[in-house]
Amino acid sequence: MQTKNRWLIALSAVGIHISIGSVYAWSVFTKPLQEQMGWGLKQISFTFSLAILFLGLSAAFLGHFVEKFGPRAAGTLSSLFFGIGIAGAGLAIHLESLLLLYLFYGMIAGIGLGVGYITPVSTLVKWFPDRRGLATGLAIMGFGFASLIISPIMNHLIETYGISNTFYILGFAYFIIIFCSAQYLAPPKEGWVPKGLEAAAKKSGTKKIKEDLRQLTANEAVRTRQFWALWVMLFINITCGIAILSVASPMAQELAGMSAAGAAAMVGIMGLFNGSGRIAWATISDYIGRPNVYTLFFAFQIVAFFMLPNIAVGILFSILVYMIMTCYGGGFASIPAYIGDLFGTKQLGAIHGYILTAWAAAGLVGPIFVSWVRETTGSYQGTLVIFSGIFVIALAVSLLIRLDIRKLRTKSENPIIKKAGNF
Repeated sequence: MQTKNRWLIALSAVGIHISIGSVYAWSVFTKPLQEQMGWGLKQISFTFSLAILFLGLSAAFLGHFVEKFGPRAAGTLSSLFFGIGIAGAGLAIHLESLLLLYLFYGMIAGIGLGVGYITPVSTLVKWFPDRRGLATGLAIMGFGFASLIISPIMNHLIETYGISNTFYILGFAYFIIIFCSAQYLAPPKEGWVPKGLEAAAKKSGTKKIKEDLRQLTANEAVRTRQFWALWVMLFINITCGIAILSVASPMAQELAGMSAAGAAAMVGIMGLFNGSGRIAWATISDYIGRPNVYTLFFAFQIVAFFMLPNIAVGILFSILVYMIMTCYGGGFASIPAYIGDLFGTKQLGAIHGYILTAWAAAGLVGPIFVSWVRETTGSYQGTLVIFSGIFVIALAVSLLIRLDIRKLRTKSENPIIKKAGNF
């Protein structure tokens, strides 16, 4: 008898993602570290870049650990690495060691970040075969909204207890939240389906849950063209999104003539659209299909990036940037369900981990690329036009992958798969 409640599974996933998503609030520590330690902006920012790099690497290398030992063990491992990494950052500040900060926050916490990111996803997909997008969108929305929730708490702690003690407090709190959340995580029994769908299926005499095209292992998936198509699409979406995030304020001031205060307000609101886009687009993908959602992402962003340099009205400029942010967040949230559609749930966590190397690569390439293009062209106008052209490549890939999906569906001997229309 099934004892787990799938909505509590989703809540546990949100608990993990809100904790690890606090990495997006790293900038809160920038000025206090500059004032107290005298470190430069690049030195401090590199801590965040290192954490994102190790997120991608650990997600790739430890994805098989998640599949082999289960979400509870993986979540516990994440709580240890992330908690120790954050608390260790406090020790690094106490000892005034930048290298120790890189080790604890960048590497150790980064590993906990990567494991924690992929841990609940494959479990959620199995618990929500009828609402894959909604389920993964809920968890990954927590990651996107985390900085909005945790930033003011961090500010208060820093002002009250100092930087080192803030890291100690946060490290302990994150450990408790992630550890407790992980203990409830467990996959459903094989063959389990939601009660409502099971009853509807018996009543109508037809199967209500659309089956996956295939059930592949991670190593089998990596050898397919579809895997690399997803990788390229995610890489381009993240690269351009991170690039916008990294220069949003100066770009708005240069192109739309916004004041520094107005541009700063826009940057703050961008976080809301980043988070809401994750749940909104992932839910929409349950109805119109993942391929359609990604095609919409890229078609819209081709137009948006091309239009931005020509918009001199601050409000219109901001609206376009907000919409771009929904696509950026939506790309993260929709990819796990897309993986499940194409490769099944057999080793979804491991495949998701491999795909997330696109995030690690984009985290390094995006800010560097936008700075290089800006210096080369002399303005953000040329930068945005180039990004618009890059999205043409992503759009082409999103259309080409449909041909492979159609062929796979045709070859399948399962009539349910042949009739599936939302791949």
